[in-house]
Amino acid sequence: MPVRKPGNPKKTPRRHRKSLTIKILGAVAFTAMLCFLGYLLRNYILDRRARFTRYPGFGISIPTDFNIYGIDVSHHQGHIAWDAVRQMQEGRVRLGFAFIKATEGIRLKDPRFDRNWRSARQNGIRRGAYHYFLPDKSARQQATHFIQQVKLTSGDLPPVLDVEETRGMPPATVRKRVREWLDIIRKHYKVKPIIYASPSFYHRVLGNEFNDHELWVAHYVRRNQPRIGRNWSLWQFSESGRVNGIRSRVDFNVFRGDSTEFRKLLMP
Repeated sequence: MPVRKPGNPKKTPRRHRKSLTIKILGAVAFTAMLCFLGYLLRNYILDRRARFTRYPGFGISIPTDFNIYGIDVSHHQGHIAWDAVRQMQEGRVRLGFAFIKATEGIRLKDPRFDRNWRSARQNGIRRGAYHYFLPDKSARQQATHFIQQVKLTSGDLPPVLDVEETRGMPPATVRKRVREWLDIIRKHYKVKPIIYASPSFYHRVLGNEFNDHELWVAHYVRRNQPRIGRNWSLWQFSESGRVNGIRSRVDFNVFRGDSTEFRKLLMP
């Protein structure tokens, strides 16, 4: 029987190594399969809890755990018959508010804003105006542009800053300019503006610096609630709804709260 030399351990036969590799890969695959099944089960449970109901008239499934629903529009929706919007109701769902695009950057004004702004109020729909933010432009000029175009009155929703892109600006610069816009608008209208963003953009670019502001979050993937690690007030849950009086698809939103909390959000 040959003597093994020190420091030269006996090698594992090739067929044993192959068998061990197969077992390890099998265990990894089995674990991955269990995780995937757990993910599917979790989403199924969350979807069941979400209690979405399909409303053929609106063309989408709507979360029924909320009481106050609304839309947001711009010139992309074309001419809007606001009386038809107000009158539309299916089941217990009717539209109580609308956010309307007012401005973008330092010069652009939505060509449909004035009419939409006036007609929404005339038809008893709570209205709010939003500004599409361009981070590579002056925040002060953008705030001044919005103020020049939007006259808020008692009962209106607070102004909204729609921030969706960096335009090549580093996150720190975006945050600085967003803060400047918010501060100017707050001082002018005497109310804290609402921030509109997706969960990924909010966490990746804005971080935790603006958690003291009401958040309107856009998220269409999760059915029970948006995936974001902070409180939110408004949720844009669909971008493909249908509404009487509007020819194109439209974004749908819910307010997270009851009528008393909604009134507290409005301009005094």
